[in-house]
Amino acid sequence: MAKRLKLAKTLPKFASNDEAAEFFETHDISAIWDQLKPVRPFKLPPAQVKMIRERAEQRRKAAISLRLEPEQIAKAKRIARRKSLGYQTQLRLWIAEGIRREAAPPQRS
Repeated sequence: MAKRLKLAKTLPKFASNDEAAEFFETHDISAIWDQLKPVRPFKLPPAQVKMIRERAEQRRKAAISLRLEPEQIAKAKRIARRKSLGYQTQLRLWIAEGIRREAAPPQRS
């Protein structure tokens, strides 16, 4: 059952971020929404923006089509759910592990 929020009539001054978080978790601010000040947009330094873009491009994933048996998908979903992961993330982890294992030089006895 959803928790019922108290209707906020004014916005108090907060002593800390924790106090503000508690207020917004427990109050409905729809009645005072128009009284809130707009937030100034935050701008990152250009060098940091460039670094973030470069990192995102390096990590970009390519979509592929992979046909699996329905039972394999169902098992992957169950295992992933148990680990609190998405099943596609779990499949990517397994593929990455297999590639690492196969790419490693053979172990000599």
